Amino acid sequence: MRHTLSVLLQNKPGVLSRVTGLFSGRGFNIESLSVAPTLENEVSCLTLVTKGDEAIIEQITKQLHKLIDVIKVTDMAEHEFVEREMALIRVKAEAGSRAEVLRVIDIFRGKVVDVAPKSYVVEVTGSPTKIKAIIDILRPIGIQEIVRTGSVAMTRGVK
Repeated sequence: MRHTLSVLLQNKPGVLSRVTGLFSGRGFNIESLSVAPTLENEVSCLTLVTKGDEAIIEQITKQLHKLIDVIKVTDMAEHEFVEREMALIRVKAEAGSRAEVLRVIDIFRGKVVDVAPKSYVVEVTGSPTKIKAIIDILRPIGIQEIVRTGSVAMTRGVK
């Protein structure tokens, strides 16, 4: 099962290396990783996506808590949360397909951020399933390159 973990940690050199070392040392895979400072510059929020059953996720969480610079670990599966990812996609946009590409981009609320004679660079933000959907639709038109961020996630506010 896919799990998104949010890890608050001290913003110090080597902390990210220790976290990723914990995963590789135990044979766990990180599917997506994103890290940036929070409102407090001394604290960063690391969002990572991994796969595993409940026992594996519990083991990962316990091991993360043992790292000295980790402040808090949250398994987003235990909460309602919002998850977003961003992708830049270079897609073929020759004379015959430009209108079709623009329609697809509009449907997905993306935007063209670069125009070249034979291609567009498109920016799309949304859930990982939305990113996968636009990639699947643009693939037959001709994707030349894709760059994606890792997922970022935040728990929903109390209703």
